[in-house]
Amino acid sequence: MIEIPEAAVLARQLSDSVRGKTVLRATAGQHPHKFAWYSGDPAGYSDILPGRVIGKARAFGGKVEILASGLVLVFAEGINLRFHPGPEGWPKKHQLLIEFEDGSALSASISMYGGLWCDEDGASSNPYVQVAREKPSPLSADFTPEYFLSLFQPELEKLSLKAFLATQQRIPGLGNGTLQDILFRARLHPKSPVSTLDGQAREQLYQSICATLQEMADCGGRDTEADLYGQPGGYRTRMSKNTAGQPCAECGSTIQKQSFLGGSIYFCPTCQPVLK
Repeated sequence: MIEIPEAAVLARQLSDSVRGKTVLRATAGQHPHKFAWYSGDPAGYSDILPGRVIGKARAFGGKVEILASGLVLVFAEGINLRFHPGPEGWPKKHQLLIEFEDGSALSASISMYGGLWCDEDGASSNPYVQVAREKPSPLSADFTPEYFLSLFQPELEKLSLKAFLATQQRIPGLGNGTLQDILFRARLHPKSPVSTLDGQAREQLYQSICATLQEMADCGGRDTEADLYGQPGGYRTRMSKNTAGQPCAECGSTIQKQSFLGGSIYFCPTCQPVLK
């Protein structure tokens, strides 16, 4: 899944690899996917994208956008973006393929679900995109301690930390993947209620969010995800599918995996006791 650090990495790589290229043809929806979200009819992408020149890419709220001569392409969630220098290695099944005049291409395929939106610049009415644009990223100076503390509303006190941090776009782009190491670094359990955090714990959580996501982005994304060239990120996750069942690097306890709120959580039972 594309989350905040992966979006930052993909935006840098897209700006380096496809900026300035002219679209020759575009194929969208050739291999239908039940959970592929487009802007209108994907068949229309083949009419509006050819001839457009790709501009700079940028990341916001765990999403990646590319400017294209008045159009904006936005990729989100479970999109696997790949750059292909030539026709070799194109995926047999894809949800979007953009071919450029120089023979290179950009493909987007979906593993679970994802968005591939193409709109006129400034015309998107997608609420998820709009919210992600408006809220500050933990990688920016606008994500201040005061802003973070303002997210702790009384009606949310009974939520688990996983639900508080990774749902309802309270922090767009912070999902169940990056959540695991953030909470491990803060020594907090995903199931602990928000109400158990005192002022010091909330400050510690803020610091962990900013530091962990920045480290992930600086290292090229998480090792559980692939970049634009199909390479795993250089950030070695502490709590993930890669470490489940292994000893915790801090205390030696076995890292646990459990199902919770529609997904998996990973934690050290010693370093991250459940608070009640």
